[in-house]
This record gives sequence, C-alpha cells and structure tokens, in this order.
Amino acid sequence: MLRGNLMLLLAAFIWGTTFVAQMVGMEGLGPFTYSFARFLLGFLFLCGLLCMTREGRVAERRRGTYRPGYRAGLGAGIFMLVASTLQQYAMLWTTAGKTAFITALYIVLVPLCGVVFLKQRLHVTNAIGGALVLVGLYLLAVQGEGGLGYGDGIVLISTLFWTAQILYIDRYAALVDAIELSVAQMAVCTVGSLLLSLVFEHIELQPILDAWLPIFYGGIMSAGVAFTLQIVGQKYTDPAQASIFMSFESLFGALGGALLLGEVLRPAQILGCALMFAGLLVTQSYGLLKRKRP
Repeated sequence: MLRGNLMLLLAAFIWGTTFVAQMVGMEGLGPFTYSFARFLLGFLFLCGLLCMTREGRVAERRRGTYRPGYRAGLGAGIFMLVASTLQQYAMLWTTAGKTAFITALYIVLVPLCGVVFLKQRLHVTNAIGGALVLVGLYLLAVQGEGGLGYGDGIVLISTLFWTAQILYIDRYAALVDAIELSVAQMAVCTVGSLLLSLVFEHIELQPILDAWLPIFYGGIMSAGVAFTLQIVGQKYTDPAQASIFMSFESLFGALGGALLLGEVLRPAQILGCALMFAGLLVTQSYGLLKRKRP
C-alpha cells in the first residue's frame, strides 16, 4: 500500500507543478487547443513507453498472464476527457484556488460512491484524514476569494467525472496492462480535444510552437507520467486513500508558487498546508498499524 501511495503522491506533485504550465500555455492558445497539444504529446510519449516495455508483455503472453488494457482505457478516457475539458474551460471563469478546492471534493465523493455503489468499506482513518485535508484545502485555496460563480459550477460538474475516473481506474488497474490502459485513455483525450478545438477554436501552428515549453511539461510529465503513475499506484491502494493523496496537487502547486515564483502564503494558507499534511499522516496510519499486527 505504501508503494501505491508514494506513486500517487508523486503524481500529485507533478500535477501541482503543472498548474503554472497550464496557465502560461493558455496565454496564446484556447483551452481546447492547449489540451489537444499536451494530450498528443503525452500519447506519443506513452506509445514510446509501450514499445520499450514490449518484451515484458511478450513474456506475460507466454505465461498466460497477459491482460490487454486498451478496452478498459477507452472508458477511462471518456471520463478523463469530460473532466479535464470542463476543468480547463472553467479556468477562464474562476480562480485557481477555487478550482483546486472544488475539484478536490472528490475526497468526499470517491469514498461515498465506493460505499454506495461498489460496497466498499470506509475506515475511520480515511474519513478523519479526508476531513482534515478538505479543511486544509479550503484554507489553502478558497479563503478570501469570494462566493461561487458560473465557472465554479462547471468545475463542480467536472469533479463528478474525476470521481468516476478514479473509481473506474480502481476497478480495472489491477486487472489489465497499466500502460496499455494509459495509452488508450490518452488517445481518447487527444482525439476528443482535437475535435473540440476544430469546432470551437482556430488552430494555428505558430502559437503552439511559441508555447512549446508548457505544452512539453504538461504533455510529458502530467499527461504521460503522472496519469500512468495514477493507474499503477491505484493497483496497490484503495480509492478512498487514493483520492486523498492525489488531492495534494493543490498543496504542491501552492508550495511551488511560493518557492519558485515568490508568491507569499498567508497564515491561513500555512495552517491549511499543516492540516493537509496531518490528514495524510492520519490516512497512512491505518496501513502502518495493519502491517504491524501479528
């Protein structure tokens, strides 16, 4: 379980540091065109990774343990396409802080949906840890930014699809080839974003070339590496814990802004970071205690 949680925490770190790339990338591009460019780059990266791991897949076929992941990846890709598209578009109408907080409501939705629809058990440490993280996120991201508006409603809808994507990955991650699942998921997002950009925006090559650096980081690190880490990491942990660890992208984004961009954290935000860290420790404590039992 610790292995999976560390992978999810690393994915959250990458997503958090990608936030600046997303904002900079949209300075000269529409949200759908930027998403298409980064997803395309992520797809190409994963295709290369798929080729590099071909021998292991051949060995699994010989042992009779190979389980293709392309079909499962199509379903995950649909959820991810809708969620990421709504979130990216909403960033034109709301603040980064409120987007981070509303998106992180999957901390509550994932375990509730897991209990109601998948008959999963929710341990008390997950509930306490999730509550601490949620309060910490509010202090970190929302306090002092006003009420909820049009863009916030769109983010809330996207959160429902992020919840579905997390639960869907939990259902299939341990059963199929993780890289093939990730490739198919990224292919759906690439094609879907391309169609949206052709319908609603005007694609030009020069603005894409001008934004090559944020596209590169958002494509390789976020779309390629981080979402693959999510799929592999969820093989080893339950969705309730996974949602808490992945929500730390907001904390890493805030800390990255303070350390790299010179942004100042208010006292309430520092308290929020502390509460989020406490929630992580509480959540992880159940796994540690479980391993120590005779």
